[in-house]
Amino acid sequence: MNKPIDEKLLATGDAEARWRREYAGQIGTEREVTNRSGIDIAPLYTARDWDAAQQAENLGFPGQPPYTRGIYPTMHRGRTWTQRQLIGLGTPADYNERLLGILAQGATAVSLIPCNSVYRGIDMDESHFELLGTCGTVINTAEHMDRALAGVDLVRTSCAMNDPSPFTLLAFMLAVARRRGTPWSAITGTSNQSDYLSHYVANHMFFRIALPGARRILGDHIDFCNRLVPKWNPMSVVGQHTQQAGATPAESMAFTLSAAIQNARDCIERGMDPDAFLPRFTFFFDISISFFEEIAKFRAGRRIWARITREQLGAKDPRSWRFKFHGQTSGVDLTRQQPLNNIARVAVQAMAGIFGGLQSLHTDAFDEALSTPTEFGARIAVNTQNILREEAHLTDVIDPLGGSFYVERLTDQMEAEILRTMEIVEDAGGMYRAVESGLVQKMIGESARRFQQKVDSGEQTVVGVNAYQAAEDKSARQPLARPDPAVMRAHLEAFKAFKAARSPQAVAKALDELARAANEPKLNVFGAVVEAAEAGCTHGEICAKLRSELGFGDVQAVV
Repeated sequence: MNKPIDEKLLATGDAEARWRREYAGQIGTEREVTNRSGIDIAPLYTARDWDAAQQAENLGFPGQPPYTRGIYPTMHRGRTWTQRQLIGLGTPADYNERLLGILAQGATAVSLIPCNSVYRGIDMDESHFELLGTCGTVINTAEHMDRALAGVDLVRTSCAMNDPSPFTLLAFMLAVARRRGTPWSAITGTSNQSDYLSHYVANHMFFRIALPGARRILGDHIDFCNRLVPKWNPMSVVGQHTQQAGATPAESMAFTLSAAIQNARDCIERGMDPDAFLPRFTFFFDISISFFEEIAKFRAGRRIWARITREQLGAKDPRSWRFKFHGQTSGVDLTRQQPLNNIARVAVQAMAGIFGGLQSLHTDAFDEALSTPTEFGARIAVNTQNILREEAHLTDVIDPLGGSFYVERLTDQMEAEILRTMEIVEDAGGMYRAVESGLVQKMIGESARRFQQKVDSGEQTVVGVNAYQAAEDKSARQPLARPDPAVMRAHLEAFKAFKAARSPQAVAKALDELARAANEPKLNVFGAVVEAAEAGCTHGEICAKLRSELGFGDVQAVV
């Protein structure tokens, strides 16, 4: 039976001293414990580690500055996160079938992943046939987009387009909306891959157009959407790519915030009002399995952004201060070995994002390390969110870890580490110059090497890879079958027939206008992309024309 605690002993601090003696006696040789961001982790946290007198300044309440506890007063208790599952496979008809099924299972938004040929900026008739549709959906025209979104209400369903510059997927979607009589002003969603800086650094397939041209197109894209598609989020600043490339959680947040500052400054230099465009800035992050570190990362990032928008960017509207972010559980943490273990990993990652206060969530399928997720794997991924929300009741309390000595101390430490990295970027001339010079890439490479060394040495356990290895049930390792060659061949032939039936004059005129816009600073390049899409131009034709005018997206090798 436990003895009652002596209050006088607690008051004098002798209880803590006694615990420390007993701890030291039992632990023996103390191993050094640090998180992925390099922050030392103590074995116990007490009131000494967090000054509760600073609660109003550093913690506050949900929906109020500094937004540490969330950007909305009710957070998930009033409105849960959007379940935004990323889908991409085969033909537009294949995508549509999977999409309608996912929506029926509880997903509340669309997120379209195109084929790698699309990411490379080419059409399907320019790619190796065997690769078409193996990693995403082959969408090259407005007609393809119409088929992919058949039966989807473009007003009621938020659509995320994983769509790098020059944003042809959104252009196709706007063309579809016009054909259906859907006003652009009613469409909601996000240009989910608009962050060209993250592509240059860590996602090279997405980087199609040279840095100056990509910078110009993004500014035009933001301006166009703010004016004509006002509910659309044209800027998604991506932290996922840098973290999956090897940046620590703190570095990834720092690079993301630095990129957001760079893009905001670029918009202000164009004469745009920060309170006109900042409310439509969103963020996209990787959620690793480092549970408490990820929670602290998001809480610290939210606090920093609220301060930056007011003090550095001059925003006065509270909507501009909000740090709205989508989280995706980290595919880098998933393993091909014993893939069913990935279900547990994804659940932990998702909980970290939920406790971190995200606005939308994609949970990876357990078989995502093997291929595009199977329908079976995707269903488990969706139901993981349903279980956490409905069965585990994770939405009952706002910021349930707020006030924890450990979480608050770690949030402060993560904030300091994030700001330290941001200062390095700022001293290099801002994010654009830091990326252009290769500084950011070198920092990421060094962090990636350090983490891999820990895995290789066994200091960092990866279950099933460097520890707890076991003979596997091969039935759990069945990747998604490749698209039916006959179906894909028919899709390709229909595409060729579409191109042959177009008006050559209309296509040539639209591409000429696109070239003129690229070379005339007063014209809007993205507006010309939309006009080209409506005129029947293909994705590859649009990308090729802009590459010829603005330069090819060659990525700098950093060693």
